[in-house]
Amino acid sequence: MKSEFALAFNEVLEEKQLPKEIILAAIEAAMVSAYRRSVNASNAQHVEAKVDPETGKVTIFAEKEVVEEVQDERTEVSLEEARRVNPEAQVGDMIIVEATPDDFGRIAVQTARQVIQQRLREAERNAQLQYFQRQLGEIVSGVVQAIGPQGITLGLDVKAEGLMPNSQKIPGERFRVHDRVRALVLEVKDTPRGPQIILSRAHRNFLRRLLENEVPEIYHGIVEIRAIAREAGHRAKVAVSATQPGVDPVGACVGVKGIRIQAIVRELHDEKIDIIEWNPDPVIYISKALSPARVVGVYLSETEEKGRTATVVVTEDQLSLAIGRDGQNARLAAKLTGWRIDIKSLTEAAGDAITKLQTDKELAEMLPVAVENIPVIEEILTRKAEGRPLTPEEYQALAQFVDRVERRTIQIEEDARRQEEERVAAARAEIPPVAFEMPLADLPLKEYVYTILTEAEYETVGDLLLAMKVDPDKVLGLPGIGPKAMQNIQETLAAITFPEPEEPAAAEEATAEEEKPAQEGETALPAAEEKVEAEERLPVVADEAATVAPEVEPGEAAEETAMAVEAERAAEADSAVDMETASLEEIFTLRPELIEGGSEKSGEEEEERDEPKKKKKKKKRKKKYVEIEYDPDLDEVIARKRHKRGDDDFFEEW
Repeated sequence: MKSEFALAFNEVLEEKQLPKEIILAAIEAAMVSAYRRSVNASNAQHVEAKVDPETGKVTIFAEKEVVEEVQDERTEVSLEEARRVNPEAQVGDMIIVEATPDDFGRIAVQTARQVIQQRLREAERNAQLQYFQRQLGEIVSGVVQAIGPQGITLGLDVKAEGLMPNSQKIPGERFRVHDRVRALVLEVKDTPRGPQIILSRAHRNFLRRLLENEVPEIYHGIVEIRAIAREAGHRAKVAVSATQPGVDPVGACVGVKGIRIQAIVRELHDEKIDIIEWNPDPVIYISKALSPARVVGVYLSETEEKGRTATVVVTEDQLSLAIGRDGQNARLAAKLTGWRIDIKSLTEAAGDAITKLQTDKELAEMLPVAVENIPVIEEILTRKAEGRPLTPEEYQALAQFVDRVERRTIQIEEDARRQEEERVAAARAEIPPVAFEMPLADLPLKEYVYTILTEAEYETVGDLLLAMKVDPDKVLGLPGIGPKAMQNIQETLAAITFPEPEEPAAAEEATAEEEKPAQEGETALPAAEEKVEAEERLPVVADEAATVAPEVEPGEAAEETAMAVEAERAAEADSAVDMETASLEEIFTLRPELIEGGSEKSGEEEEERDEPKKKKKKKKRKKKYVEIEYDPDLDEVIARKRHKRGDDDFFEEW
């Protein structure tokens, strides 16, 4: 049979919905506080409490000093009692022993109760905060508990409460207490009074989550929601696309006989939802975004002043449908596509096209046929203004006229923008690249001028130079920049000097490193040429040795062979230019085998590279130390070249 403590403990577990370890930790902390209050113990003293979850027995352990004679039982323990816990305890040691009092007292019990309640409240708040932070952006269900002037209070899971402000409700919704409502977790705040959960039914992500719940293709990623534009309670537009071929994204969202979209409409209290197919072409995308209106033409224009603007032309009967009630349809289409949409009727667009042709000479010269058709178009517009009906052919003529003028206007704007980009690129090429790395603070500008330029997002010297080259009036037009400030900027930029590029200096250092061995009396040949010379020389020596002493046994005959070869090589060296001090031209003339298989181009390059070396003084020829000896281990004749460094220091090279 369970004890009363175990029954009460399980009841608290069920009521608070907290882990067992958290409640036990709260009870143990309460017992520690009760012990300190009961015996008036110091906070510096280490105290622990252990609770048996089955029996409810509490055991208190306190840290005490081992002494021979106890004077304060709260902080001291005798040596005999200490050795019962630790046989190796000595006087002066600090040891943890059991210090459970017989009775905590009424005040200590009240303290323990308060500590337990406080710890449990903190644990509940932390659990609620962590739970709803994971639910952020998801739909939760709650019961209406109260309706106030600030909004609706909903009871949620884990005994939490959520607030739905009036701005996050769907206009026209009416709720009563105890109604079950679904909403989106919009925000979770951690406040001293606990987590504050903000709910929303007007956010566009609420519609996104509803579509994911109702349309399995969206949940599994077969259909993707590209954009959502929504005015809660009135109308919403959703652009969808398929990630797999052969899937109809609009049909998947609507469902058979509209059963899927109707469920969402009922949840949103009859809010109208337009499902359109997303298209990478902005013209087609904007045309579909204005549905259910039929569009005659869409003309895109992108400038720095107006941004991205789309001029949409529709017929007279589709104009009100395209604009919508209070401009709602056009406004939602603009939010959905990200373009500023300007809707015109066909007759209005035709009148604007005539005005452009009459005022813009360049455009009129590019469209002579359209200029000739202006009287015909004016006659059609006159008949339309008088209220007389027009034939389909006349409407088609108006549409073709507007299309021709608008397309040519867009082409002219693109050409002008391209020329401006080329002009900016040319101006940027004239500025040293290092200028775009120098901060504007390095310039000795006046303090107020520097502040104005930094606020205008001029961060580097290169940015300011580019602006002064491309459009100085733009800098002059900044608030606070006058003639004196412009003079200060111009004088500062004129006096600035940029450091020279590091490439030439690096090249000079590399040339100096190449010339250094020649100045020290060593060979001036590149390492690759010296390697080629060595590779060519050794086989020749071996061949000559074989020719001079055929069928000679190793041993004494090897010395004679080596001496003969050395004498022949010395004579050749005296008659020719020293290989180590001669120029490349002389080497290639005397030793053609060094360039065997090489191209004429490589010889010219080597000659050009060594041209500066020819202009130097002719250096003193140094004496070569070459020894030819026979290696019995390798069974071949080896040429050994010795270089002298200093007086007696030699190093050998094979």
